[in-house]
Amino acid sequence: MTRLARWCFEHRRRVLAGWLVAIVLFLGLSQAAGSSFNSNSSLPNTDSQDAVSLLTENFPSVSGEDDQIVIQTTGGVTVESPAVQAAVTAALAKVVKLPGIESVASPFSKEGAAQTSPDRTVAFANVTWKLKSVDVTSADANNLIKAAESADGPNVHISLGGEAISNSENPSLSFSIIVALAAALIILLIVFGGALLPSVMPLLTTIIALVIGNFIVDLLTHAFSVSSASTELSVLIGLGVGIDYGLFVISRHRSGLRAGLSYQDAAAQAVNTSGRTVLFAGSTVCVALLGQFALGVSFLYGLSVAAAITVALTMAASLTFLPAMLGFLGPKVLSRRERAALEANGPSATTDVSRFWLRWATFVQARKAFVAVGALAVVVVIALPVLSLRLGTSDAGTDPSTFTTHQAYTALAKGFGPGFNGPLELVGQVSSPADEDAFNHLLTAAAHTPGVATVTPSVTSPNGRVVLATLYPTTSPQAEQTVNLVSTIRQDLVPQAESGNQLVVHVGGETATNIDFAKGLTSKLPLFIAVVVLLSFLLLITVFRSLLIPLVASVMNLLSIGAALGAMNAVFTWGWGSSIIRLSNTGPVDAFLPVFIFSVLFGLSMDYEVYLVSRMQEEWRHLVRAESHNAEGLNGRAARDNHQAITLGQAKSGRIIAAAAGIMILVFGSFILDFDRPLQEFGFGLGFAVLVDALVIRSLLMPAIMHLIGPANWAMPSWLGMVLPNLSVEVGQDAIPLPPSEEPVARRVSEPAAPSSPAGRRDDR
Repeated sequence: MTRLARWCFEHRRRVLAGWLVAIVLFLGLSQAAGSSFNSNSSLPNTDSQDAVSLLTENFPSVSGEDDQIVIQTTGGVTVESPAVQAAVTAALAKVVKLPGIESVASPFSKEGAAQTSPDRTVAFANVTWKLKSVDVTSADANNLIKAAESADGPNVHISLGGEAISNSENPSLSFSIIVALAAALIILLIVFGGALLPSVMPLLTTIIALVIGNFIVDLLTHAFSVSSASTELSVLIGLGVGIDYGLFVISRHRSGLRAGLSYQDAAAQAVNTSGRTVLFAGSTVCVALLGQFALGVSFLYGLSVAAAITVALTMAASLTFLPAMLGFLGPKVLSRRERAALEANGPSATTDVSRFWLRWATFVQARKAFVAVGALAVVVVIALPVLSLRLGTSDAGTDPSTFTTHQAYTALAKGFGPGFNGPLELVGQVSSPADEDAFNHLLTAAAHTPGVATVTPSVTSPNGRVVLATLYPTTSPQAEQTVNLVSTIRQDLVPQAESGNQLVVHVGGETATNIDFAKGLTSKLPLFIAVVVLLSFLLLITVFRSLLIPLVASVMNLLSIGAALGAMNAVFTWGWGSSIIRLSNTGPVDAFLPVFIFSVLFGLSMDYEVYLVSRMQEEWRHLVRAESHNAEGLNGRAARDNHQAITLGQAKSGRIIAAAAGIMILVFGSFILDFDRPLQEFGFGLGFAVLVDALVIRSLLMPAIMHLIGPANWAMPSWLGMVLPNLSVEVGQDAIPLPPSEEPVARRVSEPAAPSSPAGRRDDR
């Protein structure tokens, strides 16, 4: 790491040119190839996927995108009044002429009689595209919306629903990104004493990584299926981790300069210490993200690869581009006041110790048992709602009330019942008339099942091998009763219908697919968590050469995740404080988010863990080297050294961890301003988790437990130490000279440093 930092510092123009060339290169490739985002996914070995496969092979006519134009009247007017019918008919005539439209099924036709509600105030027209939803552009969808809304009038309101319409209404992330960058810049200015250039560097480094990452993701869309949501999640994750990585490296570089190191030595020390923290934490995030391939859900593949690429690039930029830019900045990485103080008073090794955080750390040490029990109780209480966590999928019912998709959803639910927005498809594979009779008996039994509103007559495929019927529940797609109904049909009704014949029935449709998706992820999540925790545990053993610290860290990380999921369930499912973040409706937490939040949060927790404990370990090793223990006083002296190392390490790292957490919270929290529910969930979950992790776990619970454990924190069996590689974060003293102010830690903290003459500094810019 030291050699890498020195090379980048000395060859900074080459490094800068290399990153600029990478931007231009991937920009050109991306513009030439374009992008091909695709939300299609498969759920192997699920009932809903078998239904999809049968329909795709035997019912090609149902593979296109279907949207709905919903007509709702008010003021005592019905949809069949002459004025309304004339306006809607004219609008539908415009729609059918649009490019890409296959057909329009009007509610006023003979075949569309069932498309009008019993009270005659709500009706809908089915619009069939020649294309699949992923191929319908926003311009196509907007043309459809504009043509349909031409029928709007004083007593009639037109709204539209469907996947293509929903995709077109996704708002831009520009506002959230601007808010995130502005908030991060304010915190960086505070942390860096108002120095503008070092405050801008983490933002610039992150933006460069994000730009290249997005271009690479565009190219990857041609290799395999990548959802358009991957870009949004990658930006959110990349902004949070990238700015924090830059903060860690630059803050350590500034500390080295204030301690008397040359510009190059300070950069080398920063990369060799904080840079290792970045490397370990970023690698953990990437491993956890790519580990989602083991879940076997294709929808997650593109998301995880895109996010992992973004994190890897932010990590690489922090370890190469940032040291190069520090070479360009030279003394300007310090504010004018800091440079003046350094010239007047000389280097100081105590500047990293914040008075506030020293008092905080001393308080934790003095009341370690009380702090540990209290902090643990707080985290457990916050995490309790996770016990009733319900996973599902967002739909138009949770869209903002101003969205046309939400208005269409509400109108259809009012006119036809809540279950109309989440129909189930009963797909039967038949080989004889007896199989068809058995399928029809199934439809009759289903129609009399509690929770079922209506069941349509069966339709036979052109080749006669598949029969299809639509079942409408009485409850909404996200309701728990609908989930129970699907289980009842699959476990009770279908086995009875299949008995004594060759009939094979599958329950499909978007609602059933979402249920299978949530169930599949829920069942695989424990194994995924166990694997990631084990890998992180092994990594931390090699970093800190300790058994207890990695064990405690793993438990702490699980507590952070429990708190995040518990808070998400309380807000998004129970509705606690939902008005504050402008939620239109409550519902289950999106099924894929716990996996992603766990992957990202585990890496972020690792970030804070390594940064905090590495500073403690540095102090511990300095104390061990500086003082010799006699046989009689070994235990007592070691215990005091452990307390002092933990207190000093927390005092030195607390300010930076708090600043990094503040940046994370504001960056992630800014995405709550977005109208996309999954992004709101993701931003809230990560922001709240970082708040709990930094404020409660890393600042109170973790150091309190380490105080209680004592010198055993740093113990490791000798045989295991000989087997494992040494990946210590502590700077190698042979690689970087000690600053002029380096002396035993105990003396530096207990005795104020005497003013010294300005240190001679080689200008190695």
